[in-house]
Amino acid sequence: MNGRIKMLLGSAAIASALTLSACGSDSAGAGKEKLVISTWGFSEDFFNEDVYAPFEEEHNVDIVVETGNNAERLNKIRQGNSDVDLVYLSDYYAQQGVDDGLFEELDSSKLTNLDKIYETAKSPNGEGYGPAYTIGQFGIAYNPEMVKETVSSWKDLWNAEWESNVAIPGITTTTGPMFLDAASKVSGNDSFNEDAAFKQLDALKPNIVNEYNQTSEFINMFGQGEIAGGPIMEMYFSSLKEAVPEAEFVTPEEGGYAVMNTVNVVKDSDQKELAEEFINYQLSTEVQEKTAKAKVDSPVNTEVVLSDEEQEGITYGEDVIEKLNVLPADFLVENSKQWIDRWNKEVTK
Repeated sequence: MNGRIKMLLGSAAIASALTLSACGSDSAGAGKEKLVISTWGFSEDFFNEDVYAPFEEEHNVDIVVETGNNAERLNKIRQGNSDVDLVYLSDYYAQQGVDDGLFEELDSSKLTNLDKIYETAKSPNGEGYGPAYTIGQFGIAYNPEMVKETVSSWKDLWNAEWESNVAIPGITTTTGPMFLDAASKVSGNDSFNEDAAFKQLDALKPNIVNEYNQTSEFINMFGQGEIAGGPIMEMYFSSLKEAVPEAEFVTPEEGGYAVMNTVNVVKDSDQKELAEEFINYQLSTEVQEKTAKAKVDSPVNTEVVLSDEEQEGITYGEDVIEKLNVLPADFLVENSKQWIDRWNKEVTK
C-alpha cells in the first residue's frame, strides 16, 4: 500500500471517529431540557458541584449559567437579549424587575419549602414573587488594635478616634442606602429623615478615608491598616479575619440591616415549572445547610442547624434575623435617583 493510500485511509478513519464522537455527544444530551440561570458568578465551583449537579442528575436537565452584576443582567432581560429562565438579584434590583413586569408570579403550591423559611424572606418584593434564598447582615467590622473604645452603635463611627479611619459604601452599592438610613438614626430620628441623614454624613467627613464600591476595596484597605473599619456585610467577615485575625464584627444596638438576595422566574420562560422546582430545591434544608457550611450564603431555612464555628461569618438564627432593619425595596427604588444626585453633590464632592 503506497503512502498516498495510507494517508487517505487514515483521514477517513479520523473523520469517522469524529462523526461517532459528535453523535455520542448529541445522544448524551438527547432528551435533556435546558434551564438557564442568571447569577453573579461567585463560588462557581461550589455551585456547579454541590448545587447544580445534583439537580441536573435528578431532573435530567442541563443547567446553563450566565453571570454578571445585578444591573447588567437585569438590563439584558429588559432588552429581551436573553433566554434566561431563572434570575438571582438583590431585592432592590428584583423590585425593578417586578415593577417592569419582567417576572412570572409563582405557584406557591409548588414551593413546599416556603413554610420552612423566615417570614421576612418569603416575599420581599410582594406576594407571588421570588423569595429571598439568603439574608445577610450589614453591620460594622473593625480592628480593635486601632480603635480602643468598644464599638456598639452606628454613632461610634462619628467618634474622634475614628478620624481618617473609616471606609463607607458608595450610594450606588447595595448597602449605600442602608448606611444613609443609619445616618438618619444617628441624627436621632426613628423614621427616615433625608435632610438629617445628609447633614449627619457631612459631620462624618473628617473620619472618611474612602468610599468603596467593591467589597474587595474595603478588605484590601482593612488588611493594609489604611482604615480601622466601617460598615460592611457580615458575609465578608471571614476574609477580614484572614487579613486581621483580631478583627471584630458588631451588630449595632440600633440594629443591623437585612441584605436580601432573591430568585425569580423570568416572564414567558418555557421552563416555569422546572424553574419553580429549582427555587424549591434552593430553599430545601439540604441545600441551605450546604451553602451555609461552605460559608457561601447565610441560610433562610429555619431547620438548618449550625455549630458555633460554622456560624462565624454567617447571619444565622431567628433571634438575629428578627432584629435586622428591613428597608422596603419599593421605597429604595422610588427614592434612589434623588439620593444618588444629592450624595454626589454633598458627600462625594
